[in-house]
Amino acid sequence: MKIEVWSDFVCPFCYIGKRRLERALEQFPHKDQVEVVFRSFELDPNAKKHYDMTIHEIIAKKYGISVEEAKRVNADIGRQAESVGLTFRFDTMKPTNTFDAHRLAKYAEERGKLPEMAERLFQAYFTDSKRISDHDVLIELASEAGLDREEARQVLESSRYTDEVRKDEAEAARLGVRGVPFFVLNRKYAISGAQPTEVFMQALEKVWEEENANSPLQPLASDGGGQCTDGSCQIE
Repeated sequence: MKIEVWSDFVCPFCYIGKRRLERALEQFPHKDQVEVVFRSFELDPNAKKHYDMTIHEIIAKKYGISVEEAKRVNADIGRQAESVGLTFRFDTMKPTNTFDAHRLAKYAEERGKLPEMAERLFQAYFTDSKRISDHDVLIELASEAGLDREEARQVLESSRYTDEVRKDEAEAARLGVRGVPFFVLNRKYAISGAQPTEVFMQALEKVWEEENANSPLQPLASDGGGQCTDGSCQIE
């Protein structure tokens, strides 16, 4: 079974959805036969690398609300993150452009380290308050994920993996992906948003049953998710 996940490393619901999927996989008896692949999606391809505003101020400006209201929105998202064991530090978060982070993830995929790299990028942004467009930061994260520092530097100083990132984004557009996280199972079923773990469990079981429906052997035993779109996250 193959699960493709379109996401962005600065999307809070992408990290929450990732963790909910992982919790479902922990309970799935055939998890060793499931491949999870992260696909590139930039919520804001024109995002700057440096902002003079906090994430609270950026959200307040985007939605036309007060900074205090934005803080309450972020606190609610933070509680959702806590429910799956994550810590989001909005007060010190560094909003930035994610294109180079996606290129680095493609390099990690080629080296068999995509799961480690994706997790490290999410954690760096949401928990460690690192600027994940800074090349020195990215090189350090690559090293922590088990990648070669010099190779990572060469990738970042070049334009390598640009085509691979753009291909993922074009594929998302072809599939009609409007927001992330967006999960595609075996190119047949789609799950949009950071759905509850139970939804992922049901999907895994359904796809597994269909995959094995034609086996000659019969075994004896065996919308409510948050989402970010176009640089914005749903707020209540």
